[in-house]
Amino acid sequence: MSKDQPSPESQSESDVVEGVLEQDAELDIDEATTEEVEVLEVEDTELSIEELQKKLVKAESKAADNWDKVLRIQAEMDNLKRRTQKDLDSAHKYGLEKFAKELLSVIDSLELGIQAATSDVPEVVKLKEGSELTVKQFETVFAKFNIEAIDPIEQPFNPEFHQAMTMVPTADAEPNTVINVFQKGYVLNGRLIRPAMVVVAQAAA
Repeated sequence: MSKDQPSPESQSESDVVEGVLEQDAELDIDEATTEEVEVLEVEDTELSIEELQKKLVKAESKAADNWDKVLRIQAEMDNLKRRTQKDLDSAHKYGLEKFAKELLSVIDSLELGIQAATSDVPEVVKLKEGSELTVKQFETVFAKFNIEAIDPIEQPFNPEFHQAMTMVPTADAEPNTVINVFQKGYVLNGRLIRPAMVVVAQAAA
């Protein structure tokens, strides 16, 4: 056997050493690759969290805007509901206002006829009684529909319900008191239909 050729034992040991070195190198490569993958995964995870946080902020902002819109719409609906209900109530309470105004001229004519009927002639007396009965029927109907007369004789003058036609100096009544009524006024459910036309007392000179 030549001296230059390695023996089988030394060759076997050399193969073992090379195999171990190769395994170590492969392990180092595997570990390095694993660390790189883990770093990439962490970076990807961090990017994903940032993106999710941005999307969450946008979603929360949009939700807040939508909630504000819902609240505004709800408020508008509530206001519309109240206005509609108010209009309905007003229509129920004051729907007869125009009709009542037309009837006032009729009752005024009857009352003027009663005041003018001063004769004792039987026909005139019967006509006066019939007119008085008709006026009472009008008053009953007016009361049924909450139409009230304003007859403020001897009451303090109220500019909200009275219209002063003239002022008369007098010592028989308190100043600013109604001493005569030319024409009665009327209210419908508390709302003025027609003011009473009155004469107001003034302090005597």
